Amino acid sequence: MAQIELIRAGQHFAFDSIDENGIITKMDTKPEMGGEGYGARPMQLLLNALAGCASIDVLQILKKRKQQISDYKVTVNGEREADKEPSLWKEIFITFMIDGDVDRVSAKKAIDLSLDKYCSVAATLRAAGATIRYELVLNGQ
Repeated sequence: MAQIELIRAGQHFAFDSIDENGIITKMDTKPEMGGEGYGARPMQLLLNALAGCASIDVLQILKKRKQQISDYKVTVNGEREADKEPSLWKEIFITFMIDGDVDRVSAKKAIDLSLDKYCSVAATLRAAGATIRYELVLNGQ
């Protein structure tokens, strides 16, 4: 079972979240809400989790397919619902940038498998109503 312990780390809304392995995640809120610039905002951590979850899948699948990756980067952009509380992620767009001796069909298949089948974070965000789209930039194209 996963376990998280949250400890206040500042005067206002700065927190350290510590998991069962001792990994610390720093969190805060935006300055206009009293944040101190201490850490990531919780909703942004969902986008981080999506990038990490999908990337683990994609890299594992490409490794199994004997694809040679020399560089890998992901950017995630998200838009939240306007004028709602809570304001959920509505639109999420991911750019996968992969360099190396990688077949485009294999890379696209790996991304599709991750986002549609394996990535629990993507499934969770979709269940909350988010639309997730992506593009693949392979060797700069």
